[in-house]
Amino acid sequence: MNHLPPPITQNVQASSINARTVSRCLEIGFDDGANFSIPFELIRVYSPSAEVRGHGEGQEVLQVGKRLVSVTGIEPVGHYAIKLLFTDEHNTGIFTWQYLYWLGQYQDQLWANYLARLQAAGYAGETGRDAEQPAMGKSSCSSK
Repeated sequence: MNHLPPPITQNVQASSINARTVSRCLEIGFDDGANFSIPFELIRVYSPSAEVRGHGEGQEVLQVGKRLVSVTGIEPVGHYAIKLLFTDEHNTGIFTWQYLYWLGQYQDQLWANYLARLQAAGYAGETGRDAEQPAMGKSSCSSK
């Protein structure tokens, strides 16, 4: 069920980035000519942060209720990544250019995987996209 596409291994550099708050998509262009429009929700639920991924295999935290999440800010991280600031106060993911390329290139597969994980967790249809995130214990990785 959690079969993800292979990571991007080629070196890519972003050539343009635009956060579209009305459509809730990140438009990103790359130096190889690829362009993607990636929904904020997809970016948020696949955040590379420890808060989402955990600290090892099997520690992932399924993200629910992110359908309407938006981006309030974009901060550069060196020349290799950005940090996105989300309306749900998540701000700990560092999104490398390769990772954003991967999200863009495989977004159809990633959506299908995410919806399957929501259904496996007991959410009918797409109801998990609107559900409230269950309360979690305090984590040292938390941004709060």
